[in-house]
Amino acid sequence: MTDQQTVTSVKPSRQWLRSVKDTVLITLGILSAGMGLKGFLFSSRFIDGGVTGVSMLLADLTPWPLSILIPLINLPFIVLGWRQIGRRFAIKSVLAIAGLSVCLAVVKYPDVTPDLLLTAVFGGFFIGAGIGLAIRGGAVLDGTEVAALLISRHTHVLRVSDVILLLNVFIFSAAAFFLSVEIAMYSILTYFAASKTLDFILHGLEEYTALIIVSDKSEDIRRAITEGLGRGVTVYKGRKGWSGEAQEILFCVVTRLEIGRIRNAVKQIDPQAFITIHALSDVEGGVVRKTKLH
Repeated sequence: MTDQQTVTSVKPSRQWLRSVKDTVLITLGILSAGMGLKGFLFSSRFIDGGVTGVSMLLADLTPWPLSILIPLINLPFIVLGWRQIGRRFAIKSVLAIAGLSVCLAVVKYPDVTPDLLLTAVFGGFFIGAGIGLAIRGGAVLDGTEVAALLISRHTHVLRVSDVILLLNVFIFSAAAFFLSVEIAMYSILTYFAASKTLDFILHGLEEYTALIIVSDKSEDIRRAITEGLGRGVTVYKGRKGWSGEAQEILFCVVTRLEIGRIRNAVKQIDPQAFITIHALSDVEGGVVRKTKLH
């Protein structure tokens, strides 16, 4: 078998495995979101933020069931997502939202607890986990991010996070008006629980952070990080702002759990070192995994 044939045979295999993985993640996401909605929030009339929250609010105020409202309200955003993001994303999202709709209509979840605080926290946890798993599978169960992205692109003033915040302020204000202030406050708690769980599912404990280190002992620090801690470092050539002298600037990407170790190593070498820390949304390529030291 030639090298060309080997590569050709490996590619479909990897694509098949990826498709299976995505399907499993989306299925687990659907079941988790269904648990959050039917197992916790329904009985207390709490709502989540975003398009899901709008659907839940309308389901409470109208005779329309949530299993119909979720795909109906999400559909315009998925159509826009088709144009802006891609066909594969849109198809997977349509199937995921349809699966959630079927799950809500068919699967019987137990009403887990009458405790309002537990309902808000764990309802949000299961919804956030469900949305996060679906995103990891390449789909969405809630079109809020798609809507926010499109609005921010057209306004050029508001960021995606600003749009999401404004949408949720409107949704929870409506909940306070139509349901009650107490339900709205519990719903805000649900949203925060879902948001934090979503962040954890997407980024996990290994959320990457960038460190910029400026020190006159940059070479010693570079060796301590690369040889002592097994992390990659990029060295920039710069100049001091006051004197104009040449200055090496170190750039290092680590997980947030390793920030303390890097900082301690730097301070042991140079207590006066200048360190800035920046959160990163994503990292790909390079030496971001810890290197085995011999």
